Amino acid sequence: MHHSAYQSYHSDNLAAQTAQASPVQLVLILTDGLIEELFRARAHIEAGRYEQKAHSLDRALGMLNGLASALDLDSGSEVVASLGQLYDYCGQRLYQAGVALDVGLIDEVVGLLNTLRSGWEGMQARHG
Repeated sequence: MHHSAYQSYHSDNLAAQTAQASPVQLVLILTDGLIEELFRARAHIEAGRYEQKAHSLDRALGMLNGLASALDLDSGSEVVASLGQLYDYCGQRLYQAGVALDVGLIDEVVGLLNTLRSGWEGMQARHG
């Protein structure tokens, strides 16, 4: 499939998914996109495609910032504060991964995000 046609399909599919999504579903969609982008960044590092690596990590950091900015930090919730700290930590590790070209740091962040994603899936299952 031609790359621009795929991008258009992917964009339309994402728009359809997000149009009817609950807040938890939106977090899951964004987390999935973030993990997918991190796999691309990892592959770029391994293949020596450093310009593409930088682009993928920039996109991933943007998604991470999107997740962090959606938090209601004024709520006083310990869970929200912990999520904010986790997102900050992940951002720092991704920055370090980009500088050091260390796929192990990307793997660490993917592991954290997968654990977090499981929690969000559990919340979605409980609350529909």
